Parts: sequence; structure tokens; C-alpha cells
Amino acid sequence: MDMRTRAARISILSNSLLVLSKLGIGYWMHSVSIMSEAIHSGLDLAAAAIAYFSVREASKPADAEHRYGHGKIENIAGTIEALLIFMAALWIINDALKSLVRGGHSVSEPLTGAAVMAGAGIINYLVSSYLFRVAKETDSIALEADAWHLRTDVYTSFGVMAGLAALYITGFHWLDPAVALIVAAMIIKAAYGLMKEALLPLTDVSLPDEEEKIIKEIIARHADEYVEFHKLRTRRAGRERQVDLHLVVPRYQHIEYVHDLCEHIGDEIKAALPYTEVLIHAEPCTKSADCPVCASCPEKEKSVPRRND
Repeated sequence: MDMRTRAARISILSNSLLVLSKLGIGYWMHSVSIMSEAIHSGLDLAAAAIAYFSVREASKPADAEHRYGHGKIENIAGTIEALLIFMAALWIINDALKSLVRGGHSVSEPLTGAAVMAGAGIINYLVSSYLFRVAKETDSIALEADAWHLRTDVYTSFGVMAGLAALYITGFHWLDPAVALIVAAMIIKAAYGLMKEALLPLTDVSLPDEEEKIIKEIIARHADEYVEFHKLRTRRAGRERQVDLHLVVPRYQHIEYVHDLCEHIGDEIKAALPYTEVLIHAEPCTKSADCPVCASCPEKEKSVPRRND
């Protein structure tokens, strides 16, 4: 079992325990804020299950039907997770507004609920920190989305805890649904960020500027071995990156040397940006005879006449 799959399984286990505990406590206390947190954790559990499926499928190698691999499964999974979070937020808002219209309702044992929320927040913080670390090491969008789900749950859990504590001190029962609305607003904000991050790669958007800068810097290190490069294209599918470009080389250069140059540039890019596939199309220089790079090519004297098709 690889690191990503193990992390996804841990997320499923922790979310299952939290959903059951929040549902039980929320039902017993008649607390809409805790029930909203249970719904939130239920969506986190669904997200964890989706993340587990997606990292397992995305790890499969390219095949006859998927020549570019299965990386975009992670992006699809992240998009679904974001939609689920939006749905949860709308559900919470509906219940909270109904409760506010009624002026709130009696919540029993608010301090017990606050303690449960504190424990849930600590557990989610530890699990989300672990998921963030694994997501960074393995470059997994699905695990990063799952980690953000849980980290949002940390903030909302502590928010509910503070609301229940304030209710205990003041006796204002409207605080419970009011906190639920704040929870919903935080969930919507997180869902928007996840949706944007997961959806954009499905449209083959270019890699971030900082990553393209790294690629260009690596190519520039070999500037004395080629004439120029152009048509640089980049995209991402899950954790997989695809990079392709045209490299203009001296017209006299031996093909074996050009091949080795392209391989070397590709290897350097892969070392700097893991999980990257690089395709370099080499083409001969068509500049005039006074091209300084072509003129300095040691293979110039061995050159043979070019074909005139």
C-alpha cells in the first residue's frame, strides 16, 4: 500500500468516528450547531472515500484507453468533493435560519457539547496535518482537498465550541443557530477554493508561473548547446505534469548529440518537478549561414548536403 492510499484510509477511519460521535451528541443535546458539524463531518467522510478511490485509480499506469494516464481522476474527485461541501453548507443554512426565526431553541448540556467539539477539532487538526504532509510529498490534489476539508472542520469545530460556551454563559439560545451560519459561511469559502483548484486543470490550464519559471531556467542552462526554444506548453492532470516544447538546434549537430541533449534537459525538469512527463521536439536551425551557434558547431565540417524535398 502506498503512502497516499494509507493516508486516505486513515482519513476515512477518523471521519467515521467523528460523524458517529457528533450525531449522537447533537441529537442528545438538540443542538443545531453540533448537528451542522455532524453534517459537515459526514461530507468530509464522503470526501475521504472519494479521495481514497481517486488516489487508488490515479496511481494506475497509462493503458490503451488512457494514453496520458489516470491523473485527472484526482481533479474530478476534488470537484465532486467541493460540490458536496456546497450542498452541506446550504443544508446548514436552511436549518439555522429556521431555528433563528423561532428565536433559537433550548440546548441541553452545552459544556458537554463544547468539550466534544474541542476533541473533534484536535483530532481533525492532527489528521489534516498528516494529510497535508503526504499531499505535499506525493503531489496529490485529492489528498490536499481532503486535508482542507478536515482543516476547515477544525475551525468550525472550535467555532461551535465557542458558541456553546457563550450560550452557557449568557443563556442566549439564538447563539447556537448563529454559530451554525458562521460555520456554513466558512464551509462555502473553503468549497470555492477547492472547486477552483480542482476544476482548472480539467481545462488544461498551464502550470503555475513559478513552475514554468523553473522549466525555463533549466532550459536556459543549456543555452550554448541550442539556438532557441519555443512553443512551450504545460498542463497538469492530478499530480502528473505534462511539458512539451520545440528546441531549435544547430543544423549541423549530430542526431545522437541532440537526442542526449533533449534527454538531459528532460531529466533535469523531472528532478525539479516530480511526476512530470517531458516531450521535446528538436528541429534544425533555419537561420542564415552566419548563425553563431551553428557556426561554432564542431560537426559543421562533417556536414552533408541537406535534402531538398
